[in-house]
Amino acid sequence: MDIFIKILHSFLNNQSRFGKNSTEVINVKEKVNQMFKDKLFLVMLVLGLLTIVAAAGVFTVQRGKGNETNPYLEVPQPEMIAQETDPELPPVAGASDGTKNAKDIIQAPSQTAVAKNENQGNDLAAEAGAGQNAAEALVLNFNDSSKMTWPVRGNVILDYSMDQTIYFPTLDQYKCNPGIVIQADVSTPVEAPANGKVLEVGVSDEIGSYVVLDLGNEYKATCGQLKEVCAVEGEYLKQGQIMGYVSEPTKYYSVEGVNVFFELQHQDKTVDPLNFME
Repeated sequence: MDIFIKILHSFLNNQSRFGKNSTEVINVKEKVNQMFKDKLFLVMLVLGLLTIVAAAGVFTVQRGKGNETNPYLEVPQPEMIAQETDPELPPVAGASDGTKNAKDIIQAPSQTAVAKNENQGNDLAAEAGAGQNAAEALVLNFNDSSKMTWPVRGNVILDYSMDQTIYFPTLDQYKCNPGIVIQADVSTPVEAPANGKVLEVGVSDEIGSYVVLDLGNEYKATCGQLKEVCAVEGEYLKQGQIMGYVSEPTKYYSVEGVNVFFELQHQDKTVDPLNFME
């Protein structure tokens, strides 16, 4: 019994000592944990501050870059300029060759517009008096060997004379004559002496109403003392086509009587028309 009591007492003493040691161990662990937590908090705090500072620096740098002005002028490349100034237009739907684009369609005049312009030109010619009597464009090739027909049939009452003066009865004076004066009757048709283009239709005090024809190769013919002129400037006349009719003479030819004044020029110099008459 005494032995059992001793053993029990010893066991209780050991348990008491063991409990004391356990309490100390637990207290040490709690202190270590607390120190670890304190150090971890400090580390996290430092890392957080560093992160904030770094982020602020990056934001400042990016903001500074956004406000910088490029000191160099950016010049576009030639290819880009060509594309902007002459953009390629899309192909036109229905084009037969598959390559025609809208630009080609815009630049090419429509057949309707061409026909309209031609019709307008014909209408203007008809209104001007050309009508069915107007000849189509002729090849004008008058030269020094060409021959003309008489604008009217009649006697020459005043010859061509540029080398010496001749007498003009109405004026009662002598002077040079750049053309010939052909006797005629009033209202006689006056015909184109050769194929030509009407350069001018006008009126002069001396020769009355007149028509100037371009015969080609710098030859020009002038017929004066006309009335009811039907020739139109710019139209072509065939040889023998009526230009107008003989009128009463002007006051410069009252004594000479009814006539047609006919002049021929080459390179703006008068020549004798009789040398070219048939």
